[in-house]
Amino acid sequence: MASTQFQPIQGMSDIAPPDIALWQMIENRAREIFARYCFEEVRTPVLEKTELFSHSLGETTEVVTKEMYTLEDRGGRQLSLRPEGTAGVIRYIAGSGEAANNRLFYLGSMFRCERPQAGRKRQFHQIGVEAIGAPNPLADAEVIALQVHLLAAWGLEGAKVRLNTIGLPEDRAAVIKGLREAIRPHLNELPEDAQQRFKTNVLRLLDSKDEAVQKVVAKVPPVIEFMSAESRAYLDAVIKTLKQLEIDVEVDASLVRGLDYYVHTVWEVVHGSLGAQNALSGGGRYRIEVGKKTFDGVGFAMGVERVITALEANGIGAAQFAPAPPVFIVSLGEAALNENLLLLQMLRQRGVACEMELSDRKVKAQMKRANKTGAKQVIIRGDTELEKGIFVLKDMKEGTQREVELPELMELL
Repeated sequence: MASTQFQPIQGMSDIAPPDIALWQMIENRAREIFARYCFEEVRTPVLEKTELFSHSLGETTEVVTKEMYTLEDRGGRQLSLRPEGTAGVIRYIAGSGEAANNRLFYLGSMFRCERPQAGRKRQFHQIGVEAIGAPNPLADAEVIALQVHLLAAWGLEGAKVRLNTIGLPEDRAAVIKGLREAIRPHLNELPEDAQQRFKTNVLRLLDSKDEAVQKVVAKVPPVIEFMSAESRAYLDAVIKTLKQLEIDVEVDASLVRGLDYYVHTVWEVVHGSLGAQNALSGGGRYRIEVGKKTFDGVGFAMGVERVITALEANGIGAAQFAPAPPVFIVSLGEAALNENLLLLQMLRQRGVACEMELSDRKVKAQMKRANKTGAKQVIIRGDTELEKGIFVLKDMKEGTQREVELPELMELL
């Protein structure tokens, strides 16, 4: 059993071979798909001013009140590790002015100080996009289509898109009032923490996993009934566009997003392999204020750890994407060692992954290391081979070997 002295902090993990191969596939294919949709990458700092998150996400949201890693630096500034990606991207766009691309994607670590459990880590990873622009049902549908395309590129089947609207900011007062009036007769049926949430953020009751809360919510009219005709028409336009794109979505009246910046369309992608906490990702249209600037946009964030769980449940694992084993070079004597070092570099520059011992070790030790690397082919050279200008190429699986000259060696490799 590994010593705890060398283990990461609870809720955080090392990501290394062989598992890293699946991560690399996910990231590489994501970059390919984003490029087709003309999104460019941005990498923002993991540490930002706390006020960036508290202002944009909402002072009363659980992320801000309970989950952020916050510290005070030597200058007395309040800083936080980023709990999500959108706020930092918008901060970058606000500071870059017209030079900023309005179609950006990001990949990276996020941090939330919550109790570690299956599918939830304190350091987790997200892949997301932000498309800045005025509210437009077609833009919302395009980003949802991008997300569905991304899942297909990863080979993930069985995911479902759940869709809803939380309307315009102008609808919020009517929605909150309507929900409170509908829930108030059943207030005593709610747990104590849910009663507190009824006062501070009643919308969050809609997607609670607590059975007692769900029973009360089932008696409440859909939030869209409290919204304006404009908000209803916007949702209808999004759904109509998705149908034209042949993308199936399920309208879920209980779906809300937990951050204050959302307006209009919100959605989640869920997968049955994830159990009760079945969300792969969340997305939606938003309106965020940074400084004195207001930005409208639409985007999503995919949890990479959750995507991996779903992929593995579908039979897609790291072994399928592991790099090909290297060619191993065995040196018999010091003269061959020096010549093989030149061969090693030549092969690498021509695209061949290869490895060798860089010290004059016994053949048995070198072959043992070749086996450990998983090498299927071994090149052996000693004084005899140097004199003849040949190479011995050994097939490790078959146990056979033959002498070849350099042109044939290069062709075979």
